[in-house]
Amino acid sequence: MTQQPGDGVLVTGAAGSLGLETSLALAERGFRVFAGAREEGQRAAIREAAAKRGLSLETVALDITDESSVAAAVRTAAGSRGGLFGLVNNAAVNLRGYFEDLGEEEIRRVFEVNLHGTLRVTRHVLPLLRAAGRGRIVVMSSVAGRIASMGLTAYVASKFALEGFAESLALEVAPLGVRVVLVEPGIVKTDIWDKNRRIAARALEPGSPYREWFRRAEEQADRLVRSSRLAPADVAAVVLRALTDPRPRLRYTVGRRASLVMALRRYLPGETFERLYYGEVLRRVTGRRGFAGER
Repeated sequence: MTQQPGDGVLVTGAAGSLGLETSLALAERGFRVFAGAREEGQRAAIREAAAKRGLSLETVALDITDESSVAAAVRTAAGSRGGLFGLVNNAAVNLRGYFEDLGEEEIRRVFEVNLHGTLRVTRHVLPLLRAAGRGRIVVMSSVAGRIASMGLTAYVASKFALEGFAESLALEVAPLGVRVVLVEPGIVKTDIWDKNRRIAARALEPGSPYREWFRRAEEQADRLVRSSRLAPADVAAVVLRALTDPRPRLRYTVGRRASLVMALRRYLPGETFERLYYGEVLRRVTGRRGFAGER
């Protein structure tokens, strides 16, 4: 069964640009939205943004790394009129830096939020959808969940893990009337590039053997962000589609650039793609190629 008027959707990480825009788009469509955020100040800002658009939604205290917080938020959403139809696993953190410059705790934080947090919320929501025999679970992945990127080792690893989790879960629950959908945006102009950019503590230290390469990689990323036409509203529109399509796809790639790179990887032989794409990335950042058999 597809969406019905008043169906509830829980959105995690609703204080960020993607989560906020998604929450507003779903509320506009008629979903009863439960926008999750950790801090009261964040939740107040979400309510204010909704009011400015003349929309109604509810906010819930939600820290996806805390079991009791997740349980309470899901209880609130499930107890609403119309029940819980969907979950949008949007909450995530990034971490920029070469692997040797990443601290153990920094890496653990990325996986605790991006992977284990998503598993935790899904574990609480899934029994409700299974019992209802209907519902959608949207997992916000990234083009970085399909194609690697230098200087983003931990983040990319967490997104690759999410892809495997979501694809496996989709197989398990499809016969029960529950659909799992992956949304894979390209580079989006969001607050993750300015106030929320997280750089590993050692990434720019003078003693790092990767410091100069990392600096150049960040410059390349900034150029891509400045030229990107992809906005949070574009991603929100795809999430809405994932929740409302009668027969949703397993994956939705968002953005022309991301779609082009995905197509190249899909249709080119593996070593050819690696030589062309990764070789060019290496050349721009390090001045060298040396990938996939190149000399």
